[in-house]
Parts: sequence; C-alpha cells; structure tokens
Amino acid sequence: MIKKHIRIGLPLLALILAPAASFAQGGAAPAAPGGRTPNQDAVLDRVALVQRMDAQVPLDTPFRDETGRTITLRDCFRGKPVLLNLIQYRCTMLCSEEMKILAESLKQMTFDIGKQFDVVTLSIDARETPELAADYKRGYVRDYGRPGAEQGWHFLTGDKASIQRVADAIGYRFVYDPAKDQFAHPDGITVLTPQGRVARYFFRLEYPARELRLAVVEATNRRIASPTDLLALVCYHYDPVMGRYDIAFMRLVRIGGLFTVLATAGGIFLFNLRERRGARREAAAAPESEG
Repeated sequence: MIKKHIRIGLPLLALILAPAASFAQGGAAPAAPGGRTPNQDAVLDRVALVQRMDAQVPLDTPFRDETGRTITLRDCFRGKPVLLNLIQYRCTMLCSEEMKILAESLKQMTFDIGKQFDVVTLSIDARETPELAADYKRGYVRDYGRPGAEQGWHFLTGDKASIQRVADAIGYRFVYDPAKDQFAHPDGITVLTPQGRVARYFFRLEYPARELRLAVVEATNRRIASPTDLLALVCYHYDPVMGRYDIAFMRLVRIGGLFTVLATAGGIFLFNLRERRGARREAAAAPESEG
C-alpha cells in the first residue's frame, strides 16, 4: 500500500492562496513566519494528507444530506466512481478556493455528474447544518448547469465521530483550534471506486479536468473509456507523490521504438516484395527477348 504524507505548511499555502494568507478557517498560516504563535505551529504540524491508496471508506457511516434526511455514505454510491472532498462550508479561504477550482474543473470535464460519476462534499465541522449544506448545493448545482447534477452531487453534514471515520479512512488530518474557533486542514480531492475504495488523490489545489476524467476512467477499470482515454492512459501514468498524471517518458520511448521497428520491418518487406516482382517480370520477359 502506498502511503505519502502531504503536509500543509507556510511556504506552500503562502504561494497557493495569497500574499496575505491568514490562519483563518482555511488552515493557512500568516504570511510572515514570525507572526505565528507556538500554538499555531503545533496545530499546523498535525495537518496532513496521508495517501492511503486502495483503502476502504466506511460506507455504513451515517450523515445528514442537504434535506436533513439521515443517510449512510453508501447511499451516495450508485455504481459510479465518487469524487470526495472534505471542506468547511463557512470557510472563506482554502475551502472557497478549493471549491472554486473544483467547480471549474467539473464544468470543463466532458463527463457529467450523475451520469459517469458522482460527487460528495462533506463538512468537517459538526456544527454545520443541512440548511447550510442546502445553500451550498443550490449555488454550485445552479452554476454547474447540467441536468442530473442535483441527484449526483451530495452535500453532507454529520456528527464528529462520523466525520472523523471518513477522514481517517482517506488519511485526511485536520485540527480544530479552540483558541481561534477555526479548523486547520489540507486541501484534496479523493477519487473513490464504485465500491468505495481509494483510487486517486489530487491536491495542491490542482484538479485538472482531463486528469480527473482519467481518474474516473481508471476507477471503473476503464469500462467507460473512449479510444482517446485509452491512448492517453498509455501515454500518461499517475504519480502518487505529485497527485497528478505525468507523461510516461519511458513508455513513450518504448512505443516510439516499437513503431521504428515496425516501420523498418515494413520497409524491408516492401523492398523485398518489389525485388521479387521485378525478378518475375524480368524472367517473364526473357524468352521473348531470346526469340
């Protein structure tokens, strides 16, 4: 099992968020290291995304959907891959940026929420209510603008124990800071198989639409792959350290070498074929010349 630790620290967040990033709700520290307190340093040291590839999320965990109805996580799995992200709905910093980038990527994808895959957005704050989740859902589903998304995009809230079970399963480490009444947490999109197993991670606020599509395809064992997807998966491989798909250079070299061998063999075959045909023509013309 591959385990990678991605910690959210000052240099990364300062670059990702803004020059004046703060510790508030998004889990970022002040831009100037000297402005942090020892307590803030201790909190941030416990924030991480620990990759747990192929881990099973607890599908029997109870939550409340945006209507206030009690469901289990299993109810959000309908035989399709699921993109799972954990945020705080009231967060105005890292969470807002994560949702903005994710929403834009979802609109750029040629797959549709509710058709080829579903999305679960889960609050990490047990104090947040289904009413707040419903407000979030209305805004994002309206902005997404594709039919079927209202059935496929779930905005959940739950108690502390339920939230922690799911967070632990995917390696999402977040911390509540009582001194500021805020949460420090990493960003991250986890791609789950239709059976609820971890297939891929995306983080560092980079969720490219094409790579999300490839992750969804792979989560279904390529059952929904188009010829273009299959070609892309030959040329790209998933890098768990970076949380993205990179060009498989050696694979391209091998493919290029194979094409070179085939082209050379084809050229030799055609050359020999022409030689044999030429020899036959000469042999057929020889008796006429002698007469």
